[in-house]
Amino acid sequence: MRAPEWIALDEKTKNQDIMLAERFLAMVVVEDAPDAWADMLVEDLRRRHLKDVLARFADKPHAGKHTLKVIRKMIRAALDEEWIEHNVSADLTYRPAYKGWRAWTDEEREKFEARWPIGSAARTCYVLALWLGNRRSDIARLRWDQFDFKKGVVTIEQEKGGKRLALTITPMLLDALKPLPRAGEAVLLTMYGEPFSEKSLTGRMADWTKSAGLPPGCVLHGLRKTLGKMMAESGASTRQLMETLGHSDIKHAELYSRDAAQALLAKQAMEKVTRLVAKKRRG
Repeated sequence: MRAPEWIALDEKTKNQDIMLAERFLAMVVVEDAPDAWADMLVEDLRRRHLKDVLARFADKPHAGKHTLKVIRKMIRAALDEEWIEHNVSADLTYRPAYKGWRAWTDEEREKFEARWPIGSAARTCYVLALWLGNRRSDIARLRWDQFDFKKGVVTIEQEKGGKRLALTITPMLLDALKPLPRAGEAVLLTMYGEPFSEKSLTGRMADWTKSAGLPPGCVLHGLRKTLGKMMAESGASTRQLMETLGHSDIKHAELYSRDAAQALLAKQAMEKVTRLVAKKRRG
């Protein structure tokens, strides 16, 4: 495909879109019938069909949302090729009720740090995810030459989206990195001195959190959420959140700001109520 929108995508996003598109095309149009969407003409696609597809993801709303995004891209491509004249997905609202990975609590972080000392692979993975706020793909391939300890900056080009970030090396991150041996290019190494693969980090973090006695839900991506939550609670602006976490969509950063603002406003409101009650009792 030579469309500029497609060319601009990074390889990881392209591969994900291809996988989702192939999965949609392999879906049968009607249950208990052999015809799949790959056998249909795009001009025969209707809104009711899209709603039926989304209904099949009722128990996996996150997958449904991404599937719809890819179908919309396919529809736009069909419009560009003039195979169709109307976008049947226009104004189709889909806001599934699902929760993404949650931030870790202070207690959970304390338990993890107590179980895994500085110098362990578990602790290194944890601090990189928490104090850089990046995804597992960027953590797995992080190299020592990306760190400028004199300037106190680490430079990361995110695999997803290709955004280039210059992030401050916090004292918390520095304390965890100082004792580490520089045994190779990669910062995060297995017990055999080899870099972790991106996929293996998910499983290893599950093992590490279980060993620390943490409940399900304490996942690697949740540490990225933890940093966003802490920044918002400390008063960081939405723009500062975007530039630290590498979000290209302001809506993602606004989630942190909105939650932090709600908690602060609720606290201030209840403090006023408490003062009012105390004043009436004294009077």
